Amino acid sequence: MYKKAAGEGQIKAINDLEKCYYYGIGTEKDEIKAFKLYEKAAEKGQISAINNLGYCYENGIGTDKDEIKAFELYKEAAEKEDIYAIYNLANCYENGIGTEKNKIKAFELCKTAAEKGDIDAINKLGECYYYGIGTEKDKIEAFELYKKAAEKGQIKATSNLGYCYQNGIGTEKNEIKAFELYKEAAERGDIDAICNLANCYENGIGTEKNKIRAFELYKEVVSKEGDIDAIYNLANCYENGIGTEKDEIKAFKLYEEAAEKGQIKAINNLGYCYQNGIGTEKNKIRAFELYKKAARKGQMSAINNLGYCYENGIGIQKDKIIAFKLYNEAAKKEDIDAINNLGECYSYGIGTENDEIRAFKLFEIAAKKGDIDAIYNIADCYENGIGAEKDEIKAFGLYKEAAEKGDNDAINNLGYCYQNGIGTKKNIVKAFKLYNEAAEKEDIDVIYNLADCYENGIGTQKDKIKAFELYKEAAEKEDIDAINNLGECYYYGIGTENNEIRAFELYEKAAEKGQIRAINNLGYCYKNGIGAEKDEVKAFKLYKEAAEKGDIAAINNLANCYKNGIGTEKDKIRAFKLQSTLVIMNPRVQTSTSL
Repeated sequence: MYKKAAGEGQIKAINDLEKCYYYGIGTEKDEIKAFKLYEKAAEKGQISAINNLGYCYENGIGTDKDEIKAFELYKEAAEKEDIYAIYNLANCYENGIGTEKNKIKAFELCKTAAEKGDIDAINKLGECYYYGIGTEKDKIEAFELYKKAAEKGQIKATSNLGYCYQNGIGTEKNEIKAFELYKEAAERGDIDAICNLANCYENGIGTEKNKIRAFELYKEVVSKEGDIDAIYNLANCYENGIGTEKDEIKAFKLYEEAAEKGQIKAINNLGYCYQNGIGTEKNKIRAFELYKKAARKGQMSAINNLGYCYENGIGIQKDKIIAFKLYNEAAKKEDIDAINNLGECYSYGIGTENDEIRAFKLFEIAAKKGDIDAIYNIADCYENGIGAEKDEIKAFGLYKEAAEKGDNDAINNLGYCYQNGIGTKKNIVKAFKLYNEAAEKEDIDVIYNLADCYENGIGTQKDKIKAFELYKEAAEKEDIDAINNLGECYYYGIGTENNEIRAFELYEKAAEKGQIRAINNLGYCYKNGIGAEKDEVKAFKLYKEAAEKGDIAAINNLANCYKNGIGTEKDKIRAFKLQSTLVIMNPRVQTSTSL
């Protein structure tokens, strides 16, 4: 019937028939026929057909893509007050389709279409207020417009409204309502809503955690739509074993796919894969390049990661000043890792002057936002009185909090607190268990502490062989305290055969890296010809160096040098002063030559 009437030139019939061909209603889908019918109806002045013809030219439906022609047709239909054309024209001005970008004009046209009741325009107007497109940002107005459009059934607005409730934008935070709205929009096929719903299941937002369901939803979107955000999220699931088995190779490939399609978080994560060898071989130069690419696009984590590269010379020459600037930039964008890293810059004087009070404040900000490294750092501040008053009880509580969240350094330090009664009662059995737990993650500080436990029977039975093996493992990972202690194992025959030459070599290695006790031990070797030729002058210099750094054994040995003229002239007054200092520092020390 439509076909017959259209043949007779009836405009309404042409319009109905074009829809049949466009959507494949009652006939096979035929975009070329649909385009020709839109063209025919447009020539006869049918306004909606003029708009539809513009849409065909914009998207290359049934004809070659021609954005300039699309813009002209939208403009023609908009001037005849077609609300869909007004909305489409606004989109052209916003995105520079067939014309120069003009955000103010886009906003004005969007407002006109919204006032005429177009629900897509109402939602879009909300987005203009949310992002500040052609107008000032107004989160409350954005919320009200999303709500209005959602009540009229606009799917995207339903998802946007959920986002407002999830994050307390323009309204009070309500995660349950957010979850319900995401679910509603997801059931109607909105891709962003499906991804947001998956995020709710993944993190327990407005519902119970269900990581398997989250994984399934991400996978569904990727298989049906190839959505780049969903590809990124699916990669994250494979990387971290969220709702599925961990598969780093799959994760890498998906990050690569999403990155190639321009997903900036995926570009950053791909860099992280190259940096750490996740699903691919390590390539620090490639990692740096990817961080740089994502950082240029404004990705906060990438800016922070780029700073880390400059700080540590990953894929680029070290530049602490640039590192500091990048951390500062990312911190201003509220990246919590960057806030913590900026705190570390102030704490250690990395690329800026040392400022312990500023460091403490930054750690506090990041810790309140849940950053585990910052919780650990603020605990360290309280333990040692850095930028805040010393408070061992607070330090213990914060180490415990960070340890419960899986921070390995915190697990180690919590063990140290139990071992030494810092902020809690001494519990050497608990200390040993914590060191054991943390050592499974191959942290060198922890391996060293565990070795100390086995050597001295702290919380466990003495096991000199195990102590030796653990010192050796930590030393191979370049822990300077472990290198020195391994030297002591060889010197005293702890868990291994006595080997004075090896002991000397290890003391020398640790001393070169600044380990104070090793400097003293090396001096002792030179004084007594242990593993090296006797050299009392060298011995004296080394004792002096270690003594100036506060090593008690070295102060005692230096006093003995002055007393007996070893490597220097006799100076009994100087010897007496050093021994007096030593007694004040440690009343239990015996003033005799010590290693």
